Amino acid sequence: MNWYEQVFRPFLFRMDAEGAHHAVLAGLGLVGRIPGTAWLFRHWLGVPEDARLAVDVRGVPFPNPLGLAAGLDKDARAVAGWFALGFGSVEIGTVTPCPQSGNPRPRVWRFPAEEALVNALGFPSAGAATVRERLVGRRFPGPIGVNLGKNAVTPLEHAAGDFEAALLALWDVADYVVLNVSSPNTPGLRTLQDPARLGYLVERMVQLDRELAQLHGEPPRPLFVKVALDVEEVVLDEIVETLVATGAAGLVLGNTSTDPALWPAGGEGLPGGVSGLPLRKRAVERLVRAAERAGERLVLVSVGGVMTVEDAVERIRLGAHLVQLCTGLVYCGPGFPAAVLRHLLHILEKEGIQSVGALRGRSLRY
Repeated sequence: MNWYEQVFRPFLFRMDAEGAHHAVLAGLGLVGRIPGTAWLFRHWLGVPEDARLAVDVRGVPFPNPLGLAAGLDKDARAVAGWFALGFGSVEIGTVTPCPQSGNPRPRVWRFPAEEALVNALGFPSAGAATVRERLVGRRFPGPIGVNLGKNAVTPLEHAAGDFEAALLALWDVADYVVLNVSSPNTPGLRTLQDPARLGYLVERMVQLDRELAQLHGEPPRPLFVKVALDVEEVVLDEIVETLVATGAAGLVLGNTSTDPALWPAGGEGLPGGVSGLPLRKRAVERLVRAAERAGERLVLVSVGGVMTVEDAVERIRLGAHLVQLCTGLVYCGPGFPAAVLRHLLHILEKEGIQSVGALRGRSLRY
């Protein structure tokens, strides 16, 4: 056991799950306000900086393929702190156009025996204007992704308008954009995963992205769509073709699951979706299917059940361009991102590979 598992995690786990999360956010938020703190964090955690880890995603340079998944920093409160842990990108959100409080508490539950979380947060968001204020004019060592969603009170038939309003507010502070149509905690949201509805939404967003790019005299922002791991494989095939046809840059797989077969023991009757170790097998299966179907036509981002350094490497081998952490960070601690990057470098050296991009599609050689 490391210091986090011996000392810090037991302390945090005595707190309410959401309260502990906000305490961590507050601590990491200090990194952006105290000069030199980010360097100290990176040095203390042993974060490697190596050109072999760099990847290019539709013209956007990433210092490494490991990203913070949306959900951990919904309102851009600790962006510099996340980068100090070694992440190559940070995805903010889900951000809704107008502020909303989300579902009533309690709405996050831990299941340590299964290394799982169940959450029913419901997109609590400070709103696009506040997130913009926290990001505008700031520079970070890697890309900022902005994950967009609709407000709970917005009728489903007007959902595209919410996505457009959020993009208008945040386009210039984002390096890439993600449309979240996969949360189980906003009523009806997952119906937007239907390929016909999804195609309509993505077409509108791609068009707005291009118009904003022309207005600002900059390239369009790569636009991704985040779908649930619960989608059937045949539907996933249709989603892949829809995204290619409408000009989306990539696919994020996936989000929390509502599948009873993946539910942790003792969590029966809770609302929301499960994340963490129970999703590992499903996440691998959906990634393999999407990689076979998409080829190089879409950028693939794998999130869900990444709980070990080997998990992260496996996702890249199976076709992921980027890998994101969420629940694994809760159970493995702040040293997890740096450990993943060191392991990636070890694999590259062991196999004589000069870049992490060349690891994609290679057979396992542990």
